[in-house]
Amino acid sequence: MSIFRNATQDDLSLILSWAAEEGWNPGLDDAAAFFAADPAGFFVATTGGATVAAISVVNHSDDFAFLGLYIVRPAFRGQGIGYGLWQHALVHAQDRTVGLDGVPDQQANYAASGFVLAGQTTRYSGHPTPERQDDILFATPEDIPQMIELEAYASGVRKSDYMHTWFDGGPNRRTIVANGDPGCGFCTVRKCQNGAKIGPLVADNPDTARRLMTHAAGLFPGHTVIDVPASSAELVRVCEDFGLSPGFDTARMYRGPFSPPARTIYAVATLELG
Repeated sequence: MSIFRNATQDDLSLILSWAAEEGWNPGLDDAAAFFAADPAGFFVATTGGATVAAISVVNHSDDFAFLGLYIVRPAFRGQGIGYGLWQHALVHAQDRTVGLDGVPDQQANYAASGFVLAGQTTRYSGHPTPERQDDILFATPEDIPQMIELEAYASGVRKSDYMHTWFDGGPNRRTIVANGDPGCGFCTVRKCQNGAKIGPLVADNPDTARRLMTHAAGLFPGHTVIDVPASSAELVRVCEDFGLSPGFDTARMYRGPFSPPARTIYAVATLELG
């Protein structure tokens, strides 16, 4: 029999190591930032004292939560443990709308739990040529409140605790601002198990997005990954212009009411927390 319980931050570090094994390529410093978003929003299942499954249902606001990090260890799949943990964790969202980014072949299973398809996100990866931009600066603490609001406008939901920690940065995660003004554009780039990921990215025009991406590519050199919603057609074209290759797609789904965000130049912060 499995026991379901809240995860600790140490558990979350273990879960992210599983994510790395699954090929999800998490950031080196994701655990602390994720946990700060909602310390009560991470869950594990244990069997015989061993941790065998995990999921997150992070409450970002009074009316919105996001589900992610849904992993069952291979030897324990097909036994109902994952679905039991899924049901247990969703109680944490209460009556909030819940979003997720899931693999397309699981859409039918998510639909059975009341989730409705709303869009698609594609992962682009490659090696944009690094190019330092003199008018792109590191974000300051004073920039954070404006960036939180701009990301909320682009994504459709305000995620204050999560984004505040995300933008606060560290040695393996940096946020940069175009023209010293978040209103022109900004992005976060973080060092990952393999290369680096850009996200979120918000820009007022495609050229700003290009300059942010080339500057970001020089901060953590190597393979670069960015997750772009299909609704952000201009950013898709920027990725194509850089020669970035489309990889896997995820299905953005919601359980509960959700108004589509404005069509902006936008990349998702993470598929795990939205």
